[in-house]
Formats: sequence, C-alpha cells, structure tokens
Amino acid sequence: MTARTPQGRGPRSLRLAFICVGVVMVYLDSTVVGVALPDMQEKMDIGVSALQWVFDIYVLTFACFLLTAGTLGDALGRGRVFLVGLTGFTGASVACALATGIEALLVARAVQGVFGAVMITVSLALIRQLYTEERARASAVATWAGVGGVALAAGPIVGGLLVDAYSWQSIFWINLPIGVLALGALAWLLPLGTGRAAAGAEPGRKADWIGQLLFVTGIGAMAYALIEAGPRGWGSPLTVGLLVGSVLVLAGCLRWESRTSHPMLPLALLRHRVVLMTCWVNFLCFFGLYGVIFLLTLFLQQVNGLTPVQTGLRLLALTASITVASLLAPAVAARLGTRIVIVIGSLVAVGGFVGLTGMEASSGFGTYWWPLLLIGTGVSVVGAPATVALLSAVPPQQAGIASGMSQTCRQVGAVFGVALSGTLVQQRLHSGLPDVLATVPLPDAARRELAGAIEHGQSGGADALPADIRQSLLRSVGDLMADGLHTAVLVAAAGAALGAVAAAALLRRQGSGTTPAPGNEPEPATAELRPGTSSYCPES
Repeated sequence: MTARTPQGRGPRSLRLAFICVGVVMVYLDSTVVGVALPDMQEKMDIGVSALQWVFDIYVLTFACFLLTAGTLGDALGRGRVFLVGLTGFTGASVACALATGIEALLVARAVQGVFGAVMITVSLALIRQLYTEERARASAVATWAGVGGVALAAGPIVGGLLVDAYSWQSIFWINLPIGVLALGALAWLLPLGTGRAAAGAEPGRKADWIGQLLFVTGIGAMAYALIEAGPRGWGSPLTVGLLVGSVLVLAGCLRWESRTSHPMLPLALLRHRVVLMTCWVNFLCFFGLYGVIFLLTLFLQQVNGLTPVQTGLRLLALTASITVASLLAPAVAARLGTRIVIVIGSLVAVGGFVGLTGMEASSGFGTYWWPLLLIGTGVSVVGAPATVALLSAVPPQQAGIASGMSQTCRQVGAVFGVALSGTLVQQRLHSGLPDVLATVPLPDAARRELAGAIEHGQSGGADALPADIRQSLLRSVGDLMADGLHTAVLVAAAGAALGAVAAAALLRRQGSGTTPAPGNEPEPATAELRPGTSSYCPES
C-alpha cells in the first residue's frame, strides 16, 4: 500500500481534483437554491422574507465561520479538517432534503454553511500546502476558482432540471452521492497531519470562540435588520435596535480581537495593502452579484412566468461568464498587472449593473443577456487575480487565516446584498401598491389583505378578480418589482465603482509605504521584488 506522506498519497493533481469536487458542492448550493425558491414558497406557504433567509442563512453562517475554519485547519491538520467539513456538509444536505417546515430547513441550511466554510477555507490552504512553486500554485488557484465558477454556472441549470422533474428537495439530495464519492477518495489521498507538520502553520494557535460568537451575533443582527426593514420599515424600533446593536457588538468584536492573544481576525493583517484590497473588492463585488442572482431568480419566474429550467438557461449568461473569466483572469493579470485588471473588472461590472436598469416586466432575454455577461465577467476578473495576489503576499503560516479573511468578505457581501436587494423591492411594493390597488373592486379590508400577500410574494388572492383586472394588476405589480430591481442594481453599481477606486488606491507601484504582512520581513528598498514575498504584488 502506498504510504501517506506529509503531502498525501497519489499525484497531487488527483488530490486537487477531489478537493475541487468538494468545492463544487459548496458553490453549487450557493446558486442551485435560487431557482427552487418559488417552489419552496408555494409548497411551504412562506413569504419573501423567509426566502431571503433560505438564501442568506447559508451564506451568513458560511461567512461567519470562515476565519475559525482557517485556524482549525492550521492547528488540527488541513486534510483531516477538510474531511470533517465534507462529512458535515453532506449530512446537512440530507437534513435539508428531509425538512418538512421552514424552521427545520433554515437550521439545516445554517449547518450546511458552517461546514461549507470549513471546506472552502481549508481547500485554499491545502492548495498552498500542496503547491509550493509560485507558477504551479497560481495555476492550481485558477483551477480552484474555475471549478467554483463551473458550479455557480451549473447551479441554476441543475436546480431547474431537478425542480421541474421532482421538487425543491431534490436540489439537496444530489449532494449525497457526490459527497460520499469525494469522501471515500480524499480519506485515502489527503495528508492528515497537523498544520505544523505541513507547510509550517503557526504553532500554538487556538480557536477564538469569543471573537467567533461576537462576529456571528453582530453580522447576524445586521442581516436580520436589513431583511426586516422590508416589511417593517427602516424607522421601526426593531430595525433601528438591531442596527445599533449590531454596530455595538461588532465594535466589541474588534476591541476583543485587538486584545486577545489568539485573535480570529488578526487586525495587523489588514495593514497589508494587498490583504485590505482583496477583502474590500471581494465584499463589494459579491454584494452586487448575489443581490442580482436572488432578485432575478424570483423576477424571471414570478413576473415573466418562466419555468425553473428556462430561468436557469437565461442565467447562463451570468454564470457561464463567471466560469470562463475565472479561468482566464489570472493569466491576464500576470500579463497586464493585478491593479489594472481589477480596476477594469470592477468597471465592467459597473456597466453590467447599470445595464440591468433597462429591464422591465415585459423585457425579453435580448434586453438583459449582455448586462449579465458583463457582471459575470467583471466580478471574476476581480476575484481570481485578487486571490492569487493574496496567497503570494502572505507567509505560509498565515495562508489559512488570510484566505479565510478574503472569503469572509465575499460572503458577508453576499449576505448583505441579498438582504438589501430583497428589502428594496419589498419597500417599492409597499409604497406603490396602495395606488395600484385603489381601483380594484374590493372592500378595504380585502384590499389590505391582498396588498400584504403581494408584498410577501403571494399573488394567489388576485385569482378571484375578473381576468382583465387581474392581468392589469399583475402587470402593475411587475412594474413595481422592476423599479425595485433598478434601485438595487444601481446600489450594486456604486459598490463596484468603489471597488475600482480601492484597487487603484491600494495597489499602487511598490516601493513606498507598503506594510509587510506580519511574519514576513520586508525586502530592502533596492532589492528586486519576488513572488512569494510580502512586498510582492503583480503590477502594471
């Protein structure tokens, strides 16, 4: 039998392949659920806020546990921790499929997110461990990012086919055979030693459970406030209280992190320009991307009347461009420079978001395919080169925590993007429905009940209306949803523009003012900058 070395068994390309199978499961569940939301809404009798939580609770726990996942991988052994994550994710997927109510589904989705965080963070650290050569590592990261893009692209199509053929539960059952296959292979292939034995992980590092609790509480409270602002309003006591409370808790979290000896979030890393840039642009791009995915999956089915499969096919303009651009972006960045590529990518995404303002309730695919193409390309051109630059800029013992910080910013951006975009649409419905319903021949009580149902995404109450009135009402509701969509994508465009500014400001030519990552000594001012040093960042 082949002995297990600190690098594992078998060729490292085979190890990378099965690591990427696990990555596929995690990213597939980021988008596969979107096309199933209307089916969930109908069969569970839930509103838009509940749908936001089905989407957001997964991303929320994913985001909040990324940093601790990196620490556990470094301390306990990245291979071992990745296998635990894969096992837990597969089990949680089965629990999602078996859920009979929204509460059970949300709990299972939250657990999915926790184990998904473990898999994604540790997968990047494993790549850093397995691929020590700069060029080979960049190629492996590009593969990792491209596979994630494939999963994102496949999600709506796979979800649409499964929901059309079976029901929403099938999107979770699909993870069972994939998870079992990957688990069996990786249990034999991966190195199981501790992080200290592999790649020189920082010795003696402990999980920061107090910081983790504060972070989860603060981010969760803020996401809850953004979602509840839709039905309750921004000025409601609950919304204001949650926003204030979340800010206080997050401030307490930062204070704790600055004082504890084993911080979950080493604040000193944020003094490094490449780390700060990567976190910022990832947050802003994913904020817009996931807001668009959430809104369009609902809009195309509820307003345009498309089936899940038809919706998935149209979203290929977005998701397929993510796949292609993720594979090509690192090579383009190596030739042109990271700064200019990230700035261009951010501006391309801005163009895509602005382009979606031309989408109306009656719009056909020709109206919105090209904005989706621009968004997918722009976001990927930003994300993949930023990840390569990040892994090159930090020392090996901090690869886990640095990649965790980057991924956390992505997913927190996704959480807030879904929460805010759904709220903006709900608020547009709330402000516009009284005028739309004023001429509907219903008693005042029935009219208010119908308005509440429509705000929650349930228009079945209009079925009893005369056909011409019903059609006119649904067209007006579609126009209101389109107005809310326009507001949401303009906010996303502003965020992507800020990402371009951040990249231009933080990735200027090296040689002055660069703060090295803790643990790496700076190169002398006259020394040639080399890949793998903290001062290095591909430049134009």
